[in-house]
Amino acid sequence: MAVKTPCVGLCSTTYGDLVCRGCKRFSHEIVNWNRYGDEEKRAVWARLVALRDQVVLSLLSVEDEALLEAQRQKHRIPDDTGGTPASRAYGLLRRGARHIRSLGAYGLAPAAEAEAWSAAELRDEIDRRFLALSEAHYERYLLGEGRIYG
Repeated sequence: MAVKTPCVGLCSTTYGDLVCRGCKRFSHEIVNWNRYGDEEKRAVWARLVALRDQVVLSLLSVEDEALLEAQRQKHRIPDDTGGTPASRAYGLLRRGARHIRSLGAYGLAPAAEAEAWSAAELRDEIDRRFLALSEAHYERYLLGEGRIYG
């Protein structure tokens, strides 16, 4: 089966961003995606999932995986974000944050700094931090070493 693209339809690299504000891929990865083999695509996905999960788990914990899964099934939210509990929690927030009143009802618990935030605010903060972490990764591992691909 072909590896699907991480694209979420909000590309900012066309406006000069080196890291896409939508999918968090590097601009050269977006340009070269259709030339990449499955192994290269999976490596990009693995980095995206690892960075995003790191941010998610800094702001919330998955207290009840069975409840999270039941809610995802109930609301027909596909597991298209990485397969980890943190990724499934992010997928739920990404698609349904406006409707979530209590994270506990979904098997999730916010970190202390996020306790007063709505689910939409939490989702937006995860996205901001994920972008910042992706940009830092780009600067450290590509710009810092002079390894710009294209």
